[in-house]
Formats: sequence, C-alpha cells, structure tokens
Amino acid sequence: MFDPALLLAGFASIFSVKIFPFLLIGSILGIVVGAIPGLTATMAIALLIPFTFAMEPIAGIVMLLAIYASGIYAGGIASILIRTPGTPAAAATLLDGYPMAQKGEAGRAIGIATISSGIGGLFSALALTLFAPLLATVALRFSAPEYFALAVFGLSVTMGLSGKSLLRGFAAVLLGLSIGMIGVDPIGGFPRLNFGFAEVSGGFNFVAVMIGLFSLSEAFRQIEQMSILPPKPPAVRDVLPKIAEILGMWRIYLRSCVYGLVVGITPGVGAETSSFLSYAETKRRDKDPSRFGKGAPEGVAAAQSAENGSTGGDLLPMLTLGVPGDAATAVLMGALTIHNLQPGPMLFQERPDLTHQIFAGMISANVMFVVLGLLGARLFARIVQIDRRILAPLVCLLSLVGAYAIDNNPFDVWVTFVFGVIGWLMQRGGFPVSPVVLAIILGPMMESNLRRALIMGLGSPAIFLQRPIALFLLAVAAISLFAVLRRSRRERREAAA
Repeated sequence: MFDPALLLAGFASIFSVKIFPFLLIGSILGIVVGAIPGLTATMAIALLIPFTFAMEPIAGIVMLLAIYASGIYAGGIASILIRTPGTPAAAATLLDGYPMAQKGEAGRAIGIATISSGIGGLFSALALTLFAPLLATVALRFSAPEYFALAVFGLSVTMGLSGKSLLRGFAAVLLGLSIGMIGVDPIGGFPRLNFGFAEVSGGFNFVAVMIGLFSLSEAFRQIEQMSILPPKPPAVRDVLPKIAEILGMWRIYLRSCVYGLVVGITPGVGAETSSFLSYAETKRRDKDPSRFGKGAPEGVAAAQSAENGSTGGDLLPMLTLGVPGDAATAVLMGALTIHNLQPGPMLFQERPDLTHQIFAGMISANVMFVVLGLLGARLFARIVQIDRRILAPLVCLLSLVGAYAIDNNPFDVWVTFVFGVIGWLMQRGGFPVSPVVLAIILGPMMESNLRRALIMGLGSPAIFLQRPIALFLLAVAAISLFAVLRRSRRERREAAA
C-alpha cells in the first residue's frame, strides 16, 4: 500500500547531494533532446542507459525518469516555434501553438505549454503514486494464464495503433517476436535460433538493440537530411502566463489529465493518442470551435497536459505488471532490469523504499522541467536551430560508445549498428519501430506463460475460459483487433471512393 512516510523519505533521498544533480542533468538533457526535431525521449533514454551503470540504481533511474518527463514536454517547443514537432507526441501542439507564434505570442504559447505539461505530469505522477501499490497488490493474484492474456492484449493494442497500415504493424510485431525468441528456451533451457553464434546464445543484448533502433537509426535519418537547415524561430518574450488565464482553463486540465492517464495505462498506446484525443474533445466542447487552429491557447493547454498526463499512466503497468505502456517505458524497464530490479508486483513487496523513491523522482521531475522551462525558455528556443552536421555525427559516436560500454563487448557494437540500419530502413518504409520493442519484451513473457498455463491445465486451452481475468483480457484483445480491422476496411473504401 501507499506509505506517506516512505514517500517523504523518497523525497529526502531525491533531494540529497548524491541524487539531485542527476535529476537536474536529466531534466536539462530531456528538454534539449525533446526540443530538437526528430530526436525523442526514448532515443535519449536508450542512449544514456550504459552511462548509468556506474551510478547508484536510484540515481540512474531518476535521471532517466527526468529525461522521459522533460523530453515529452519539450517536443512542444519546436512545434510552437518552427511548426515541426520535436517529438511525435507534440504534433497536436503545433495546431494552435504555431499560429500563436506567428501572431507574436511565441513566449505566451511556450509558457502555457510548460505549465500545462507540468499540471498533466504532476496529475499522472500522483495517480501513479496512489494506484501503483493497489494494482501491484491485485497483480499478486495473477498467474500464468493472466500474464499470457495481458501480453496478448498489449501486443494487440500495439499492433492496432501502430500507424495507418495494420499489416505493417503486424509485420513489426512478428519481427519483434522473432528477435525475442533468439537465445534460450524459457522452459526447456536449451539454446535456439542462435545459428551457431556463441555471442547470441543468451539472446541479443537488449540495450544494444534499443540504442540501434531508436538512437543510431535516428542519426542515419539526420544524415539523410543534413543539407536541410531548420527555419529561424520567432522571438520569445513574455513567457510567464497570467495566473487567471491558467486558472480559467481548469476544466480543460481536468479532462485532459484524465484522458492522458487512461490512454497511458493502456499498453501500447502512445502520448500522441492522448494529446490528439484531448485536443479534439476540447475543440468540440468549446463555445466557438472555429478559434481552434488559428491560435487558441486552450488547444495548446489541452494537447500538452494530456501528453504529459500519459507519462505516469505509461509507468503504471510497467512497474506493477512488467508490461511497458510504450516504447519509452520499455526502455526504462530495460534500465531497471540492468540494475537488477525486476519490474512487477514483487518489486513492491521486496523494495517498497525504492518504489516510493521512484514515485518521488517522477513528481520531482515534473516540477523540475516546469522551473527550467520557464527560466530558460529563450535559451531552449535556440536549440531547435542546432546544425545537423554537428548533431548526427555526435549521436552516432555516443550510440556506438554506449553500446560498447554495456559489457565492453565489440559484438554489441555490431548489434547496435545492424539494428540501427534495420530501424532506419523501417522508418523509410513506413514501418513503426515501437511494436518491435514491445514485442521483444512481451514475446518471451507471452510464450513462457502460455506454456506454463497449458501445464497448469494439463494441456487443455480451456484453462483460459475458466479464469475470468484472462478471459476478459483475451476478449478485449479480440474486440480491439476487430475494431481496427473494421476501421482499416472503411478507410480503404473511403480512399477508393
């Protein structure tokens, strides 16, 4: 259960001399990376995991959490200034943020975006703090059938919401499942699919794969666009919004935070879904919807608060069930595992002090980026103009050095390079990368629990019909896929017409 005393001790630990500098560094890095178009918080987390090995576990985790929260927020800076989302989740912000900037209100738009992201992030972090221990208690009753059904549900949602083409999403999931099968059989313990390579007898190094798919692939994409210079952003002034204006949007914040939290809890659904959903609902409910798209502050507030409102929700299933909510939390899950911390209900039983430190770190990270975002808005606004001729080689170098630093193994460098090429080719072909990552994590979980469930049922699949939670999750997975198929068929008919 939630323990206020442990949470206070967690805050004391976070603001100690040993950990607070990493919170500050993570927040600054997250804003810098998030503000640069094309670079994402997921990429930054994957890139910096190897550099946390020498830290205390909580220091490294807090730094990565700060990168995550501030990186999601900072994507809105580029959306507002140059009409290019810094991160995919910030695409809804440009609809009204850029028109505000064109009217000379760039500072006001950034200020509203910063405060709104902070409100959404704090709401989701507090919800995480209150509900995660409860969900972990419920998860202790889960057995193999429930975990198999949960993995199937996560993959079905991921596949259905991974882009315009369901077939491409399905192909990405299959690729991830295939990669996850390389290594050791989870039940029999014998090697499989290693094709005679001793280096992959235990499977590919997860961090090396993540760095390749998210970091090195982005560096290759930046090299392709090296000759394209970013547009010059407008001047940023009068950043601090009026208190009355913020208080006047409390209904929008409440609604957007709830949307963000609910979408975040659903495995495989990204922050971009919550931001567009919240923006559309805010526009629908407004007395004058025609204002939206022309510089309505409410549009910026709705998109940003829902965007960061999903962060705590994404962490909730990852910490309590071991099922990541999105690609970023999948990488965070890898970071916890590397520090010998296994996400799941037992983490709350064995290390309640650590889980409350994570809660305190998430709350602190959302406060920190608001302070830095308001104080350094003019400085961060210049980041969107960083020359790709400097950025791309730097990301390549850090990716390969980070891959080698994992185990001082040259083979991991080659793994990173190969998956960097795979990720780059997938982006060029319109294939989503996130389902690959989630399938790599959920695939082994799905396989091992399927086989354990069949052993429990003496070989009969009827065991899934006898477990209400497992049956419910499998039914929801089937319904979600059916809904996606109907939507895809309707869109094809409309396109043909």
